[in-house]
Amino acid sequence: MTQDPLPELPAGAFARQDEGDDLAFYAPPRLVTHIDMAAVAALSARYRALLPSGGRILDLMSSWVSHLPADRSYAEVVCHGMNARELAANPQASRWFVQDLNRDPVLPLDGAAFDAALCCVGVQYLQRPVQVFADVHRVLRPVAPFIISFSNRCFPTKAVAIWRALDPAGHAALIEFYLTRAGFRVSMVETLADGRRSDPLTIVVGHA
Repeated sequence: MTQDPLPELPAGAFARQDEGDDLAFYAPPRLVTHIDMAAVAALSARYRALLPSGGRILDLMSSWVSHLPADRSYAEVVCHGMNARELAANPQASRWFVQDLNRDPVLPLDGAAFDAALCCVGVQYLQRPVQVFADVHRVLRPVAPFIISFSNRCFPTKAVAIWRALDPAGHAALIEFYLTRAGFRVSMVETLADGRRSDPLTIVVGHA
């Protein structure tokens, strides 16, 4: 499988313990949240502040929940993920599609079509992150935010080697690197939950 050619990173940075077919791995639906409810509440509150009400939102690497604030409405929420049953169960999704971004990083979406993009606790699985982020940049309108959140939760056999080797500060720096290489301007790194009373959660925000 083609991986991002990033000479700044060590050889094997995007290798995984399990290089088996991702669509097969994600075929069983997992109707669970991958962060606890306190972390979810913190993320929803930050979305409320950062996302334009009435905008078009792209939720990348999504599932049966998007964690968008229930008291806001959006013109459209387009969800991408790896399991059709999970995506079909998402009540906030206007429409959705399944795609393995490690095989095809090009989104089947028009350019400059979205007012914001989200990626919640999924970035650690990308083997072509800069290519994926560059295509997210393509589909966003100028200055639109791309909000990437991460915790300490993952399927370790599917997470790339460099993610497994880093601590949370390193994870944030790695996402910043992906964003800048893809043409984004990084505007924010913020800890939403420090892990003492809930799952840890950090967001990194780039602007197109």
